[in-house]
Amino acid sequence: MKNRKALERIKNFFTRLKTRVKPKASQETFKLTLEKPHSIAYQFVGGKTDRILPLFEDLDLNLQRSGLKTNFKAYVSLIFFATILISFATLILIPCLLVFVFNTYLLSAVLFGVGGSLFAVAFSIIGFYVYPIYRADKLRRELEDELPFTTGYMAILASAGVSPEKMFYSLSNLSVPLAVSAEAKDVVRDVNLFGLDIISALEKTSKRAPSERFREMLEGFISTIHSGGNLSAYLRGKSRQYMKLKRISLSKFSDTLSILSEFYVALLVTGPLLFVIMLAVMAMLGGSLGILSPDLLLSVITYLGIPLGSIIFLIILDAISPRW
Repeated sequence: MKNRKALERIKNFFTRLKTRVKPKASQETFKLTLEKPHSIAYQFVGGKTDRILPLFEDLDLNLQRSGLKTNFKAYVSLIFFATILISFATLILIPCLLVFVFNTYLLSAVLFGVGGSLFAVAFSIIGFYVYPIYRADKLRRELEDELPFTTGYMAILASAGVSPEKMFYSLSNLSVPLAVSAEAKDVVRDVNLFGLDIISALEKTSKRAPSERFREMLEGFISTIHSGGNLSAYLRGKSRQYMKLKRISLSKFSDTLSILSEFYVALLVTGPLLFVIMLAVMAMLGGSLGILSPDLLLSVITYLGIPLGSIIFLIILDAISPRW
């Protein structure tokens, strides 16, 4: 009876998984459309994540600020579901690789598999947790880089007598895709679809905006509308202010870039060359560093150290570089 129940559960799991892949008929061929991962994860484990939701309480605000159109509970379900799949895959893959490829003892391979699966769980949760923070920071930098031009464009529209609703509608339909266009689309959606007035829509956007400067601009925009002030003069003043701040940030970035270039030359150009020369001499003399042979260290530096160092350097450079 227990075996039958287990088989029925496995069959139900695979039938539910197959229903997620839907054949979509076209005139000539059939195309498969796969549902979004967070949708699949929510249908499988969404009802079992209520207990762990308080552990990810800070993630909700970062998820809203990141611009990801994903429900908080669905994203936590995706974290839980993907972590289970990655840990099981690691638990199976590492022992098989160690036993059949490297001829390791079964017990050692299983222990390495358990340790690797625990590391996979940790890295998976950290990666899913950090991704919205990275997206929110990226969106913040893009909004702040665009603010001088955005406020200047809005000042021109305000001088022409365009209403605030039409300003954000114009921003949402720019020919060049900008980060502010997505925020303006949310304002237009709240006004046209949800029936909010422009003040309430701007307040809602201001609360979830990742950029402090963008939030300050929206709050000043709302205050100017409330007080009946001159929107054109306010936006022109903001444009001049943000342009000065942009010049200062570009000057700081040039100084930081010169320091980073020196680090890159020292760590990823000169450093590996010195290690390669040192390890080549050690190999010729027959020396070693304990159980690590010079040939193994050369392979680690060549195929692991230099690529990982370059990737980390590119991530740091992308994190500090302006978009314009």
